[in-house]
Amino acid sequence: MLADSVGLALLVVLERLTPDERLAFVLHDVFDVSFEEIASIVERSPAAARQLASCARRRVAGATVIPDADLNSQREVVGAFLAAGRGGDFDALVAVLDLDVVLRADRGPEPGASRVIRGAQAVARGALAFSRGAAPGLIVQRALVNGAAGIVSWLPDGRPFSVMAFTVARRVAAGVDADGDERHAPGPLPSR
Repeated sequence: MLADSVGLALLVVLERLTPDERLAFVLHDVFDVSFEEIASIVERSPAAARQLASCARRRVAGATVIPDADLNSQREVVGAFLAAGRGGDFDALVAVLDLDVVLRADRGPEPGASRVIRGAQAVARGALAFSRGAAPGLIVQRALVNGAAGIVSWLPDGRPFSVMAFTVARRVAAGVDADGDERHAPGPLPSR
């Protein structure tokens, strides 16, 4: 369970990097690609590519999210998120979100179906908009997702609708990965 949580936490951290930083960091530090090769990919000098990777390393080291290992603590945060969303309580939603929370929503293969929303207020606004526009009769329950606390939902006819995996750190949601099917979505995803 801890390995799955760390994996989700790493995704949250990597989302905080610029695309070029992320590319330089992953290619060099994970796949051992030379800075000369990275430079041609990001269309910069090798020195600039090295600086991108260095900057990314510092940001990753400074922003490492260590997920709460206590499943009960995770469940409390997810339960509070769910209750606040159902109740339309914006302030309660913000209170259970890290200020720098990142929500990654993937609603299918269609262009524009995926979004990244950053920040507690933006994520809370999106959650409330989704809750207000949810399909009538949508069944929403807390569940274990990848070994951590999360939420699953089904349409009234029993078809799966969405899965939300939470990265809970310091008793707040630091990251949310939401996967669903755009064809059955209640409405458009909010923009940032």
